[in-house]
Amino acid sequence: MTLLSADVTKIPQIGKRNKTLLNKIDIYTVEDLLYHFPFRYEDRSKIRKINTLKIDENVTIQAKLTSIENIYTRAGKRLTKGFAEDSTGEIALIWFNMHYIKRNLKVGKTYYMSGKVTSYGNKLTLVVPDTEEKNTVNIHSGRIVPVHMTTEGITPKWMRTRINDVLKGGAGKLKLTDPLPEKIIQNRGFQDLKKALNQIHFPNDFDTLNEAKRRLAYQELFVEMINAERVKSKWEENKNSYVLEPHQEKVNDFISNLPFSLTSDQKTAIKEISKDMSKDTPMNRLLEGDVGTGKTIVAIIAALIANTNNKNTVYMAPTEILAQQHFETFKEFLDGQEIQIELITGSSGYSSKEGTREKDIKILIGTHALLYKSGKYRDLGLVIIDEQHRFGVEQRLRLLDLTEKNVVPHLLTMTATPIPRTLALTLYGDLDMSVLREHPDKNREIITKVINQDSKQEEVYEKIAKKGLSTFIVCPFIEESYAESMENVKAATIEFERLRDKFFGKGNCALLHGRMSSKEKERAVERFKKGKIQALISTPVIEVGIDIPDADVMIIESAE
Repeated sequence: MTLLSADVTKIPQIGKRNKTLLNKIDIYTVEDLLYHFPFRYEDRSKIRKINTLKIDENVTIQAKLTSIENIYTRAGKRLTKGFAEDSTGEIALIWFNMHYIKRNLKVGKTYYMSGKVTSYGNKLTLVVPDTEEKNTVNIHSGRIVPVHMTTEGITPKWMRTRINDVLKGGAGKLKLTDPLPEKIIQNRGFQDLKKALNQIHFPNDFDTLNEAKRRLAYQELFVEMINAERVKSKWEENKNSYVLEPHQEKVNDFISNLPFSLTSDQKTAIKEISKDMSKDTPMNRLLEGDVGTGKTIVAIIAALIANTNNKNTVYMAPTEILAQQHFETFKEFLDGQEIQIELITGSSGYSSKEGTREKDIKILIGTHALLYKSGKYRDLGLVIIDEQHRFGVEQRLRLLDLTEKNVVPHLLTMTATPIPRTLALTLYGDLDMSVLREHPDKNREIITKVINQDSKQEEVYEKIAKKGLSTFIVCPFIEESYAESMENVKAATIEFERLRDKFFGKGNCALLHGRMSSKEKERAVERFKKGKIQALISTPVIEVGIDIPDADVMIIESAE
């Protein structure tokens, strides 16, 4: 009996090397692999006859292999050439740098062959065809074929085979526990869990696939709602929190001295937060607002309210870059308030190590590292979590164990992700909501465009470089992927070199990604912020927010 929680190496053909590769795409257990759903499907169920094939078509044929040989070209390139036939004709086959394929294929056997039809040496040819011997049950051809997200070193074919091993019993009898009550399954006409998992990976047809998607999507939301209720129940068990009455005169004085006026949405949010913090039950509020609507100043005012009651604030950001920027913003706005503000992250201690005593710190800003410090926080009245979707349920619950005297801090979570109200109530049913809809700059204009043609994309870079616009350029990967399904996806390191050499010039752009040291990241962001460079080429490490108010353009490469 194989448990879903078992290590992924319990599956046959997955050793230490493959485990390391799977870990890169967050697959650690049998369950992780089972719930690693395809991101697209290829319909290879329609079997074509050779005499109907046309150039540039992607097709699947069923044909007998009549010959295969490995050769070397005059330039030293390795080719594997072959021929296959069905009742209507013959087609050539060619593979590049894959001499091993000859050992895997047997002359005289019948195979499904899927690939692109081209003309090679004036002959109709399948280039690098995906082959699978015709069996009673096929998983790579002759059917709707799933394509799963992979990483370098793991092919879609290998991934399909391992998932099929789990579903068909190659990992021993699988113990599945359905999270949905039987009544819901019957009332909604859902497939049972085993069938749904089989059909999401290896569908019989597209109708059955859609039924499986509907069932598993419902299951995902159901589990999320149960978790939200669990968090809410746990939170409500702890009704003891500090009553933080705002020192109205000090708060009003702070607001009146701001270099800008608050929007009506900000004022409403501050009232709602003040009201929550003045109760002896802990606040649990979500502050939602698009980039630029002013969530940070609302958070600073909430921290000021805590401080006027001699209570401390912990502010958590998802990345060190963002923590550093919020630290600087808090210091700037609270300058003159005589409030000790410190920064702590996983790679650094307190920002002011000498003479810093924890009991003197009134506002502590950092990353997830703040959740795992030893000991309790003293007089902790407020916890603020930025980009709250980056913090899991268990991490939020951990806050309950961080304070002295069993006092639960008030909790303010923030997100820039626009969430429709109904969805927010579903996903975050344990939270009250405040929404910032207004932008302080009412005259701003944001233009969003999709550019598909490569030539047009090059024109965009030419114009940006010529006009000197401050530009974010975001690529999905750090380095080039050699996975079959990801071969055309842009990589930050490659684009950085290309754009530097072709458009921006050396010293006028910088690279930013998660493998860089904290100091390297800070230097890149600081140079961009101060206008010393024009372009910042990055991975989605910036998606949780970098405070660059003067940026003009954001380009997202491989946005799909």
